[in-house]
Parts: sequence; structure tokens; C-alpha cells
Amino acid sequence: MAVRALSALLSVLAATVAVSACSGPGPAVHGKPRPAPAVASHAVGCDQIIQQVSAPGGKVVLGVLAMPPAHVEAGVPTGTLPWAYFSKWGIAIRADSPPVLITVPEAWRHRAAIGWGNNASGVNSLRLLSCPRQVGAWNVYAGGFFLRSASGCVPLVVEIGRQTATLSFVIGSASCGSAT
Repeated sequence: MAVRALSALLSVLAATVAVSACSGPGPAVHGKPRPAPAVASHAVGCDQIIQQVSAPGGKVVLGVLAMPPAHVEAGVPTGTLPWAYFSKWGIAIRADSPPVLITVPEAWRHRAAIGWGNNASGVNSLRLLSCPRQVGAWNVYAGGFFLRSASGCVPLVVEIGRQTATLSFVIGSASCGSAT
């Protein structure tokens, strides 16, 4: 019964995304068309792990998520809009940790998006599901930051259980103030 309910919910969500994608970018703001928002959310499952390692690179956040450093290389052209640039940097999550939610704050969603895992490309938020330890203590995912320009400032909110951290990333030659 639970599988049938989940299947029905996924069908409704898929239809909603399809309708949203076809309905256009929305009303004009100050005479300019508002850009289409990124896909709202994406779940990243254990099947999307690209590597398992004993120790992660990057900055460990809340003890279970290894994120890129505060300064990341400029994005490279993607050839697609709205996210014309991509700055690649993988992340890692400690095996057996609770699920991790990573979100681009709403005020920044017209400038940047994120994507980690096989199918993520320009989403507002993603949830890394809990995955068991197999070979290494950390599960690694490919991905990075999607931007409208090669450089930019990207804040991300990370939620793990009841803990929350806000991180700032300077991508390329952007002048963002202090990144943490």
C-alpha cells in the first residue's frame, strides 16, 4: 500500500514539474521577464556515489559533510541557459550519516543553482540520502555550482538533522566579502 501511495505521489510530482516547465518563466518584473527558477528539489541516492574514501577533501561541515573550500575556480561555459557556467567540485558525506539537505537561499536562486549526483543539474536544493558504509567511511558525489556568469558568490544552507550551517563560496574572481 505504501509503495502504491509513493508511486502516486511521484506521478503527481512529475506532472507538476512538467506543467511548470512548460508554463514559461512567469510574469515580468520591472519590464524584464523573470528567469525560470531551477527545479525545486532533487534526491541523491546511494546509487549515485562515484567513490568511497577513508578521508574527504574540502571543509567538513557539521561533522558529516565535506564541502568545497570557500574559494572555487571560475565556472566553465556549459552552452546552455539559464546556467551558462559550471564550477566543478565534488562533495562527500560520511557513510551512515543522517540525510543532508543543501539549499540555495531563495534570494540567490536567480544567480546560482547546485547539482551533485548523476541527475542533478541546476536545482534549488538537494537531499543526500543516508547510505551505508561499504568500502570507505565517506561517500563521494560529483557535481558543483551552476551560475549565470563565470564568477559569483554563492551562499548555501546545509541542514543535517536539527543542525544548520550557512556557508559562502566565492567562485572565480568575484568580490563577495568574506567567505566561510
